Amino acid sequence: MRYEFKYLVPSENYNALRSALMPFLKMDSFAAKQPNGMYSVRSIYFDTPGFEMYHTKIEGIAHRMKVRLRGYNLGNDSSPVFMEIKRKYEGPILKNRADAPYGVVRELFKPGATFDDCAHQIKNPDNARRFFYQVLSRNLRPVVNVIYEREPYLGKNTNLENDFRVTFDMHLRSVSYPSVDRLYEEAGATFAFPGFFILEIKFNHFCPDWVKPILEDFQMRKEPASKYVGTINSNPSINPYRHGDALARSRFDL
Repeated sequence: MRYEFKYLVPSENYNALRSALMPFLKMDSFAAKQPNGMYSVRSIYFDTPGFEMYHTKIEGIAHRMKVRLRGYNLGNDSSPVFMEIKRKYEGPILKNRADAPYGVVRELFKPGATFDDCAHQIKNPDNARRFFYQVLSRNLRPVVNVIYEREPYLGKNTNLENDFRVTFDMHLRSVSYPSVDRLYEEAGATFAFPGFFILEIKFNHFCPDWVKPILEDFQMRKEPASKYVGTINSNPSINPYRHGDALARSRFDL
């Protein structure tokens, strides 16, 4: 179980907020190897023909889930991608995650693919089975590719079991109805939340005491800054109130 707090922050507050947080943080090791300490996150979100996952979020349903395929930066068939189910139980979040080379995952989405033939190439195949069970049993289709740049940090001297993290997620944008084999493409992307970035605070057990005073100084309040909902609402090509759009406009055939 994990907790995530999100804040929609005006872009002009970035430098000051970052400076206030830096004494308590250290850079994520993967980000430290990237230009400017950032990497791109690309996530194809799946939903039902009636956009159930979108509607459960905006309606504030306590128990809900998201199903997505995630990759980082620019990749190819050998790059690792992550098959994820993210469940929220009122406050805490539980994530099932499996990773495999992108080419393997693409093959699994093709008609007639056999999971057992590829299982040896998947890390945590049980979670991959859970992922494809959701896709197949609920007739899920790729709705939107959510893309942004992430600047991630870890807490200094933080309890390893708590795994405290802070991320600055910027330039949020989306591509509507992507095919699974276009995870790394973003031509014609539509931007969401212009003039803002999303600050996320994540931890397993407790939020450090130093966080609250900084958030109060910047008059920040936790809010439902959902990237999935925000990109759908900003993308004119997606109508979550038109039943069957995701089914009619999807680009793979299961």
